[in-house]
Amino acid sequence: MQATLQASGARALTGIAFLVTATACFAVLDTTVKYVGAFLPVLVAVWFRYVFQAVLVSAVVLPLRGRSLLRTAHPRFQLLRGCLLLLVSVLSFLSVQYMPVGEFTAIVMISPLVVTLLAALFLHERVTPMRWLLVAGGFAGALMVVQPGGDVVGWASLLPLVMVLLYTAFQILTSRMARTEDPMTMHFYTGWVGAALSTAILPLVWQAIPDARTFWLLCLIGLMGSIGHFLLILAFARTPAATLTPFLYAQIGFAMLCGWAVFGHVPGTLELAGIGLIVLCGATASVLASRSRQPMEPPEP
Repeated sequence: MQATLQASGARALTGIAFLVTATACFAVLDTTVKYVGAFLPVLVAVWFRYVFQAVLVSAVVLPLRGRSLLRTAHPRFQLLRGCLLLLVSVLSFLSVQYMPVGEFTAIVMISPLVVTLLAALFLHERVTPMRWLLVAGGFAGALMVVQPGGDVVGWASLLPLVMVLLYTAFQILTSRMARTEDPMTMHFYTGWVGAALSTAILPLVWQAIPDARTFWLLCLIGLMGSIGHFLLILAFARTPAATLTPFLYAQIGFAMLCGWAVFGHVPGTLELAGIGLIVLCGATASVLASRSRQPMEPPEP
């Protein structure tokens, strides 16, 4: 019995380690996107990110899984999921050009709270007053971070909020598909749908890569996205979502660190207060959801 508990604890710690490492990968990805976006169209970075992931997943997983990797009960949902994530990627890559990486990451982290809101509005799920209060607190924190009418261009301040809505739709669809679909199959199709659509758009925005350094930075974007998603799959395969979800907020810390190291940006007092409110509300909601056995959807950056 004790050996079983120790093994379970070791698996949980391994899952947490995988998850925290994945959040570090995503923070590096966002920071690199912001840096490269200063002199290359964002869609070029999106294309590299998806093509790199699609090719890497195919090269690693197809030899191991064979044709079973391609089997899906819902090809139309796979297409829709890939389109949603591509839109999320485009909006996130654009958003990070207009706001610091740490603050952008904090906005993304209100996604589980938006899932609660939409579940109550459209799925008629019962939401306790406490969870409504946490949702309101998360949105208040988001407004403190975005600060409409502040330094960020007016329309650009809406980009991360629109992205979160689409991201929430993506998460809800993912949770429904996960009941019948293999996670690696979903990962495979998501990569190739994004690669195909971004390739079709690429000629409209293509700009020559200026030097080898920029090329390797674009490869780093693809590598960090691919490794991050693999680590997420490994983490959630080993550890319950309710245990892992609070650790997703480590990405905010990594993003703030990267933003300071690369761009010298330190969030102001109001931004820090908003970030803290988002973390407090999101983590508390995760704990309450796990206790009520209604796990919130974990973000999949």
